[in-house]
Amino acid sequence: MTRLDAHPIEPAAPEEFGLVQVWWGDGKGKTTAALGMGARAAGHGYRVHMLQLMKGGTGTVEDVRGEYNAIAALPGFSYENSGHYGWHGFHDGSDDDEHAARAKGGLARARNLVEAAGEADLSTPFDPDAPADEGVHMLFIDEILYAANRGLVDPDDVVALVEDKPEDLELVLTGGHERPEYVTGLADLVTNVRKEKHPIEAGQGARKGTEY
Repeated sequence: MTRLDAHPIEPAAPEEFGLVQVWWGDGKGKTTAALGMGARAAGHGYRVHMLQLMKGGTGTVEDVRGEYNAIAALPGFSYENSGHYGWHGFHDGSDDDEHAARAKGGLARARNLVEAAGEADLSTPFDPDAPADEGVHMLFIDEILYAANRGLVDPDDVVALVEDKPEDLELVLTGGHERPEYVTGLADLVTNVRKEKHPIEAGQGARKGTEY
């Protein structure tokens, strides 16, 4: 078996970024796919940031997720979370108004990050330790489509976010079980992650190392 040795990651700038990606569906793996793509981009030296909405933890999931530790170990990959504890609509006792407030705050933060990218020169490498407010090459906003589909944020505001993004920013939007018709026409890539079978249907809860 041949092992490929890793090379030091040098800051770089992508030559062909600038698309809008939408990942939705009732299957598991939307966030996981985005994380994998972010790791790939960071491995090339590009600056990547993940903003998570709606994922503040549930009664069966720890507050600190494994992906945060993995992201922290990757130069040029950063994250932040604006989620409220509990999942909206899961009858877990979480407060609807607080969910809406956190989701709207997350959307406002996403707009700030998009504006920051617009003010930066995305054709140049970024310091991997620089804050996302100084510009990133890839921004993915996890569960923003779930928040819009549930009416916690206005879908028109999501559309405006996409329309206002700078040309060279790769923008990845994930979440939701219902097709986000309001944004699919603007996207360059739309992936429906479909479920055929899920262990939750047999009573299996979220597992450490696979779901969090």
